[in-house]
Amino acid sequence: MKTVAIITGGKSPEHEIAIISSRNIYNAIDTNSFEIKVIGISKKGEWFYLPERSLFEDAIEIGGNTQHIPLALLPFNTKPIRYAKDHEKVLDVDLFFPITHGVYGEDGSLQGILEHLHKPYVGPGVLGSAVGMDKDITKTLLKQCGIQVTPWFTYFKGDEINFDELEKLGYPLFVKPANMGSGVGVEKADNREELNNAIANAFKFDIKLLIEKGIKGREVETAVMGNLKPKVTGVGEIIVSSGFYTYENKYVNNETKVVIPAENLSETTIKTITQTALKAYRALQLEGLSRVDFFYVNDSEFYLNEVNTLPGFTNISMYPKLWEASGVSYSDLITHLIEYAEMRFEMRNKLKSSR
Repeated sequence: MKTVAIITGGKSPEHEIAIISSRNIYNAIDTNSFEIKVIGISKKGEWFYLPERSLFEDAIEIGGNTQHIPLALLPFNTKPIRYAKDHEKVLDVDLFFPITHGVYGEDGSLQGILEHLHKPYVGPGVLGSAVGMDKDITKTLLKQCGIQVTPWFTYFKGDEINFDELEKLGYPLFVKPANMGSGVGVEKADNREELNNAIANAFKFDIKLLIEKGIKGREVETAVMGNLKPKVTGVGEIIVSSGFYTYENKYVNNETKVVIPAENLSETTIKTITQTALKAYRALQLEGLSRVDFFYVNDSEFYLNEVNTLPGFTNISMYPKLWEASGVSYSDLITHLIEYAEMRFEMRNKLKSSR
């Protein structure tokens, strides 16, 4: 029986959502095939082993309980994870399942650490994770590949904002931190004053932001899984009863409705959207899994909005729901993701490391 370590928490503002996702994965994983261990990363970036279902503590504070055992990482060691206070004591892990949303978790940082620990892990590698996390780089690469994306401008902290240039896109405008997920820091602006305030808020979360043209369309999503020959689900739709798809609407207010399959889309449109998702997946060098989000205006006009390289696994998350609608149960989905991680690791291990 192989040991799978779920990695959760992290330094991102999405810390709490990562914990919810990891609880669902913990409950759904096939315990006849895998032994589960949980590693929690605190908001300070410290690693802890969470024993005896500590993951399910109410209002868990990773590292705030004496049962949370500090860990030390020894890269390139045959037993790379040790207990910090006793390096002779080893935490044996065969494979990692990171479910750490946002910066430091799905932006390539954690993936780099896992590469040095030389173990298989679920999800894209360093490059795919970094590219997929940065909305600006994602759009630039997709546009170069002929995939239509929402018109945007990029600004770094300290840049002079050209409001006249931005307003040529037309209101409403959406302001987004470049490297943030779950709608964190995203605001809609209907005039220059709101735009200025939204820019100031977005710079609290990142040193780079995007200002996008508002698209009046339906928010539709599809899920991709696999490595060199990925599979894709059908198309689902997110319907927000008020405003737009913010962090609060996702996780706090329960003001969103998930419709699977999305209604009133032709078979031709569904095929075009799913094939575009696969094209983007390959262009961005994604592996393992990703959710791909679109704005659908009509059959001849739709825009790829974002990719999510470690999508949520909460009770309302679209990624597992899309696969369930495609006939893959939650438990089987997790098993498939683990298998893809092992296949990628084995394939890369066969590559020559010397001339």
